[in-house]
Amino acid sequence: MKKYDDLSHRKAKCLLHITDRQGNPIANTRLHLKQTRHEFLFGCGAFDLMAYANSADMADSANGTGSANAPDQAGEAIDLKDRADKWLALYNYGTLPFYWGRFEPKEGDPQTKSLMRAADFLRSHNVTVKGHPLCWHTVCADWLMKYDNETILEKQLRRITRDVTAFRGVIDMWDVINEVVIMPIFDKYDNAVTRICKDLGRVGIVKETFAAARAANPDAQLLINDFNTSISYEILIDGCLQAGVPIDTIGIQSHQHQGYWGAEKLEEVLERYEHFDLPIHFTENTLVSGSLIPPEIEDLNDFQVTEWPSTPEGEERQMKQTEEMYRILFAHPQVKAITGWDFADGAWLNAPSGVIRRDNSIKPIYEMLMKLIKGEWWTDCEICTDENGIAEAEGFKGDYLLIIPGQSEISCKSGIQEQDGISSQNEMHGLSAKLKLTAGLREAQIVLE
Repeated sequence: MKKYDDLSHRKAKCLLHITDRQGNPIANTRLHLKQTRHEFLFGCGAFDLMAYANSADMADSANGTGSANAPDQAGEAIDLKDRADKWLALYNYGTLPFYWGRFEPKEGDPQTKSLMRAADFLRSHNVTVKGHPLCWHTVCADWLMKYDNETILEKQLRRITRDVTAFRGVIDMWDVINEVVIMPIFDKYDNAVTRICKDLGRVGIVKETFAAARAANPDAQLLINDFNTSISYEILIDGCLQAGVPIDTIGIQSHQHQGYWGAEKLEEVLERYEHFDLPIHFTENTLVSGSLIPPEIEDLNDFQVTEWPSTPEGEERQMKQTEEMYRILFAHPQVKAITGWDFADGAWLNAPSGVIRRDNSIKPIYEMLMKLIKGEWWTDCEICTDENGIAEAEGFKGDYLLIIPGQSEISCKSGIQEQDGISSQNEMHGLSAKLKLTAGLREAQIVLE
């Protein structure tokens, strides 16, 4: 197994030239460099936050005067605000559900307002939001079945145009199409998307859906996403790229209800997909803290149980396996995001696959991720200017506050030198200076007023 200690690609340096309003260097001054957000996307399914973001008493709850309680799948009352607070404390990236059959159960009546409230809530907490998915043969809209294939395709593309346009500027990242490898041969039940995929072929339907999404939001980050990590997915991606499909990112699902992949398989998958030279997102990760689904079950959805308890032994196993997986993925330069699929136990398949339990109590996996994301992989340190007012800021790529201890007010403006074809603009104001450490940003001029 490889070593994963080299995280130099996750860090950046910036030479800060710090002066007062008259251009005099702020010399020999101690500064506090405090990270506020990772550039890397540490994410989770944000389905748990949907109910809270749309609750009537969310505003009161945010002010400490409301409870925002709701029943879970088992009918037990849960504190939605407490769950949201725990989610937001850990993650900077959330996936919201756009499954067509649920998003628009009745033709012409999409649930745009409730999704927009959830997306706005996440964005207000500095969370990057992804929509999932725009096209999928599962959880498809049943009302499509009354139309012929040509009309189905037309409505599918119009749906993409409508939703990507409506959420532009709020959601600028999409799983455009989901699980295409199996799509034309899916035979568990008839559905509209499999029908048009049979007509168009895999590459054809990817090309059509991506073209619609790109036209609706030219600046969006567009993903193809699949659980099939075999050569079939590689062939599909290669065929799409050869056909000019504008795939920005490769999405890889890693639902591990039947057991942990292990370091060897993770490394093998990464080696096979890195040659496309595209960013890689691990989009749907699950590791259970209870018993495993038997190996003879081919489709995880066929495993239906009324109870699936989490156990102390399972929680320890889940924590250790997740830590190894995150270390492997974070060390790989092309991996830009990791998404845990279930925040709380009892979500998909009723599985104990969350980082908190049904009652909102945290599990060992939550504590471990907090120590990694906001501890070991987090920068919070002091730097000092020299006699010329120059200090070097170094840390994990992301957003920072630059604080001068003892100063009651700091108002800063930053001019950036362009390096390696990358330019950036930092706006600094208020009680502390905002700074971004990222690739290509080598020097910044900061004026303290």
